[in-house]
Amino acid sequence: MGGLLVLALLVVPLVEIYILVQVGQVIGALPTIALLLLMSLLGAWLLRREGARTWAAFRRALGTGRVPAKEVADGALVVFGGALLLTPGFATDVLGLACVLPPTRAVLRRLLTGLVARRLGVAGVVGGLGGPYGPPSSRRMERDGRGEVVEGEVVDPDDRP
Repeated sequence: MGGLLVLALLVVPLVEIYILVQVGQVIGALPTIALLLLMSLLGAWLLRREGARTWAAFRRALGTGRVPAKEVADGALVVFGGALLLTPGFATDVLGLACVLPPTRAVLRRLLTGLVARRLGVAGVVGGLGGPYGPPSSRRMERDGRGEVVEGEVVDPDDRP
C-alpha cells in the first residue's frame, strides 16, 4: 500500500505537468492559467453544493433511523473529489468531477463499496445493512443435506446452562 502511495505521489504530478505543458502549447500560457482558475472556482462551487446535499441526505437518514451507509460513502467521495478539484491540474479535475457529480459518484460509490466489501470479506455491504445480509440475529435458516430449509436457534456453547 505504501508503494502505491509513493507511486501516485510521483506519477500524478508528472502527468499533470505533462498535460499542462501540452494544453499551454495549444492555447497559450494565460488561457491555460485562466482555465485552471475557472476549474478551481467551479470545483469550490460544486463542492459546496454537493456537500450540502450530501449532508442533508445524511441528516435525513439519521432522522428516519436508517444507517447512512450510502450517505457516508457519498460524503467521502465529495470531499475527495472537492480536494481534487481544488488541486491545480486537468487530470485531477476530471477525477474530481467524477467524484462530485451525482451520476458518476453513484457509479464510483458502487465500485468503492464493492472493493471495500471484498477487502473485508463482507457480502452485502452495498446499500447498508438490509437484505439477506442484514443485521445478525439469533434466528438462522440453513439448507440441510437434502436441500430442505431448516430453521433453528444459534446457540453459543459458552452460554449453555
